[in-house]
Amino acid sequence: MAITDWPADQRPRERLIKLGPQALSDAELLAVFLRVGAAGKSAVDLGREMTSRFGSLNRLFSAPLKEFSAINGLGPAKFAQLQAILELGRRSLVEELQAGSSFDAPAAVKQYLQLLLTNKPYESFLVLFLDVKNRLICAEELFRGTLTHASVYPREVVKAALRHNAASVMLAHNHPSGTLEPSAADCRLTQTLKQALELISVRVLDHFIVAGTQVHSFAEHGQL
Repeated sequence: MAITDWPADQRPRERLIKLGPQALSDAELLAVFLRVGAAGKSAVDLGREMTSRFGSLNRLFSAPLKEFSAINGLGPAKFAQLQAILELGRRSLVEELQAGSSFDAPAAVKQYLQLLLTNKPYESFLVLFLDVKNRLICAEELFRGTLTHASVYPREVVKAALRHNAASVMLAHNHPSGTLEPSAADCRLTQTLKQALELISVRVLDHFIVAGTQVHSFAEHGQL
């Protein structure tokens, strides 16, 4: 049965308008995005198939076009629409971090980093450059590595901080293995970068590790 034939109080779009998006399941939210289903499947059925195939929203959002389009009813147009929505979400968080103090909005910082780093198949090392009021100047991927390692060069981090005229930075990298806890090498690197940046009067406010849906903060755990 097509969604248009469902009772009005069961249709995802009408439920979202009446109850808010938080009242909908993942499949229902995807159905609102999709608008229509495929042959023999409603939009909600297609949404359920998407979440079932990929196992999580994060994996769905980071899926390449070929994998995304392997589901009947999806293709380049829907892929482009989904990526546009995700980018709007990232830019909204950037606006929030640029408008206020990033240091005072740790939840927004973590959400932003999750959008950037979750489910990357390689280690990525990011630096968030902040001004004197701890507002975000920009976020830049300085180093990219393999599944288990990314080489980070303090000299390049210092050069980038000077180029952006940053007063402080937040460091971030992902663990594609899914291990949340920092390694001994992560802790040594953090101290090395702190010492190098102190020479140019740039503070390291935090170092985040993104592993799946979780984020570890060095500052929150007294590891800076």
